[in-house]
Amino acid sequence: MTNDSLVIGGRTFTSRLLVGTGKFSSNKAMIEAMEGSGCEIVTVALRRVDIENPEDSMLSHIDRDRYLLLPNTSGARDAEEAMRLARLARAAGCEPWVKLEVTPDPYYLLPDPIETLKAARILVKEGFTVLPYINADPVLAKHLQEAGTATVMPLGAPIGTNRGLRTRDQIRIIIEQAIVPVVVDAGLGAPSHAAEAMEMGADAVLVNTALAVSPNPGAMGAAFKKGVQAGREAFLAGLGEQSQKAQASSPLTGFLHD
Repeated sequence: MTNDSLVIGGRTFTSRLLVGTGKFSSNKAMIEAMEGSGCEIVTVALRRVDIENPEDSMLSHIDRDRYLLLPNTSGARDAEEAMRLARLARAAGCEPWVKLEVTPDPYYLLPDPIETLKAARILVKEGFTVLPYINADPVLAKHLQEAGTATVMPLGAPIGTNRGLRTRDQIRIIIEQAIVPVVVDAGLGAPSHAAEAMEMGADAVLVNTALAVSPNPGAMGAAFKKGVQAGREAFLAGLGEQSQKAQASSPLTGFLHD
């Protein structure tokens, strides 16, 4: 599996597991999850931190030489709010990378496809590397790729639900048609969910809640790391086709009296 790197926006990563930094009970738990997971990209909600303050209680615990800090626009209700947050992060010295989230619905936190596409088109033109969080909509994914986004990030299930790949059929289509990395985001609650996404051919996954709510975030991070690696290796090795009928794994002739 050498040289099996993940390339996003022209930048190479060895880990295919991205980690979110919300919901952790403490900064110590967050760092344990990051270290256990082996991640190289961590997302940070711009509404939760003072991006201009290096002494911010959370940011001061993240080694920016080790991790790519990926600001996200969580909480933005329309394109204008998302773009404002992205520009604030860049003005504060962050790299021009942004996980674009536009979620006007406070109950299910489902992304707004129209506002997401609108913001993506403008931010790409402004030089941002845009990683958009989307519903598992293959048509929208194609439009975003045509707009120049660096990835597409379809949800497996609504944010924080830990319900796994409820959108697997649509994600399969997105993967089949993708010309940029597909990062499955949201809803992955167990390492087996991450493994399944990778077996399907996803390029990476992003996990937050499953790590944050675990009594042992470091160990859970390590478990997700193994799940991602196993799923990726199975995808590269090639899974067998499924069949409705039983197929003997041993010859049915040549035994005893044959």
